[in-house]
Amino acid sequence: MKIIFLDSVHPILKERLTAKGYECIDSSMLSEAACKSAIGQADGIVIRSRYTLNEAFLKDAVHLKFIARSGAGMENIDELYCAQRKIVLFNAPEGNRNAVGEHALGMLLALLNKLHTADREVRNGKWDREGNRGNELDGKIVGIIGYGNNGKAFAKKLRGFDVKILAYDKYKQNFGDHYVMECKLNAIMENADVISFHVPQNAETLFMANNLFFAHLQKPVYLLNLSRGKIVETAALVKAMQEGKVIAAGLDVLEYEKTSFEAFNEKEIPEELKYLIASNNVILTPHVGGWTTESYFKLSNVLADKILEHFDNN
Repeated sequence: MKIIFLDSVHPILKERLTAKGYECIDSSMLSEAACKSAIGQADGIVIRSRYTLNEAFLKDAVHLKFIARSGAGMENIDELYCAQRKIVLFNAPEGNRNAVGEHALGMLLALLNKLHTADREVRNGKWDREGNRGNELDGKIVGIIGYGNNGKAFAKKLRGFDVKILAYDKYKQNFGDHYVMECKLNAIMENADVISFHVPQNAETLFMANNLFFAHLQKPVYLLNLSRGKIVETAALVKAMQEGKVIAAGLDVLEYEKTSFEAFNEKEIPEELKYLIASNNVILTPHVGGWTTESYFKLSNVLADKILEHFDNN
């Protein structure tokens, strides 16, 4: 089979597929038009987030049997169209879940202990111990919204702390265990000290954290978003911070990202984002929660496992 790589990924994927007789072609440096032409003879496509793979992009890929996405989210792939054409879709949430869990914990601890502001102030010659007095994670109630690979990984990282973990997932049931209490969304909004989003982006989750969501919070919270930027409505978050409903926020993703996740979508920075940038109670990172040296390898290795297992058994 001929596999077209539209994005650069860890070479282990190409190495393992080539060893099994697959023809792997690197098209990651080609223009969009050239990529559309290249996939015309492709049996498989490997991509991260460079292009939106919809009907217009895929219609001439008449031999296409599968698409492998190096990552977890599938919002840039038209899953319904692919199902109609019987194109198999692979992703690799197992490959970066540990990285996301660690990143979420790191963000939370930094916010609680004001590590980001303390570091900046000391570098600028300011020694303010009282202003950088932290809060301990122990004793807190942590609410995890979305209990898939990433939500579970974050819960696992929290096991070393004396916290109560509540988890809500609309699409799952009976997942509670000794460490995690399965609950309704309302229970998290009423009881959590920390709320962390780990949900896919779809029609049901788009701007899930909106004005109505924040209005239902019964306690001031620390908010984390390591899923997709459009899960949290920025204007609503800013309003909630101004009203004291959100104490601090750790955002690895932003509403204003391009669909490729490689840059901001807007040329001018919106006022709401300017507020977040200026706030000492916000940590921002450029969609790197799952972007570690280790996950770079694991994402490709997981895809190789899935592709080879599927086509060896069919």
